[in-house]
Amino acid sequence: MAGTGAAAAGMLSATGGAAWAAGSRTEPARAPGADNFYTSDQVTVRQVTFKNQYQMRVAGTLFTPRGLDRNQRHRAIVVGHPMGAVKEQSANLYATKMAEQGFVALSVDLAFWGASEGQPRNAVSPDLYAETFSAGVDYLGSQAFVDKEQIGAIGICGSGSFVISAAKIDPRMKAIATVSMYDMGAASRNALNHSQTLAQRKQIIAAAAGQRDAEFAGGAVQYTGGTVHQLAADTHPIQREFYDFYRTPRGQYTPKGGSAATTTHPTLASNVKFMNFYPFNDIETISPRPMLFIMGDQAHSKEFSLQAYQLAAQPKELHIVAGAGHVDLYDRVNLIPFDKLTAFFSKHLVQAGV
Repeated sequence: MAGTGAAAAGMLSATGGAAWAAGSRTEPARAPGADNFYTSDQVTVRQVTFKNQYQMRVAGTLFTPRGLDRNQRHRAIVVGHPMGAVKEQSANLYATKMAEQGFVALSVDLAFWGASEGQPRNAVSPDLYAETFSAGVDYLGSQAFVDKEQIGAIGICGSGSFVISAAKIDPRMKAIATVSMYDMGAASRNALNHSQTLAQRKQIIAAAAGQRDAEFAGGAVQYTGGTVHQLAADTHPIQREFYDFYRTPRGQYTPKGGSAATTTHPTLASNVKFMNFYPFNDIETISPRPMLFIMGDQAHSKEFSLQAYQLAAQPKELHIVAGAGHVDLYDRVNLIPFDKLTAFFSKHLVQAGV
């Protein structure tokens, strides 16, 4: 699987769009327990905006337990969506479920995606993605009903690598969990299981550089990777896995002002920024703040959680979900270990706030 790596939105090649061939268009059966757009009458929901350190507007959705005593300070969690997605895909579900357990939870759109600012749309900037998590901590810490010493973070898929990058230089994140994590740097440099050659990497870099020239001269923005828009007889199983979420009613979502033609697809010229992204370098310096790595035992991405767990210092925990693939942990509430997340944050955020 040459190209940008099988990145979180289904990036299987840098020229993935060229492979959108006609053919078998059989829609996959809905995965049991999938409930991406779950809502709860136990939770109050509010759309919020705030600025990051670079004065770019960040869009978030704030979930609070219904009947929350706003005269008390409560534990809070920032939740980041998969790479190529928006907060309405997976992040809102996790935030809702954590709010049901008594946490204040904030889902955020990463810079350049969803309702957050950044031009061109769908641009790749690992530093600004990490900054979105810190901006979420800024916002939560400014709320009178949030305990600034009890803020944690959850990164799903690509956001797992962004939250690690953020936590290394932001000690206000007192406990960090990742779910179905992708190391977006390693995925872009090497693809899954180091299946991409250096020559292929250099081809991708050259294509991005050429696209920069074209856009500087006034050419149209081009996109890469992402999830295919049609299934063909030879569509790769990993692409089918992403298609089942991003291209069917299960998880399909086009943000206001966006286009269904470009959802999940990063810009071609910027996507190589990931090749300079090394989130696991110095991961051990997050200690003694605890880390939890959650992955499915069937996940095609499990190499990244395993490596992060190996490199991280104590306290750390690896939680493996039997029978779960990568995308299963986006929205299959029958498989997502919300009880484990609740126990993890309940234990460690309480300790942090003492």
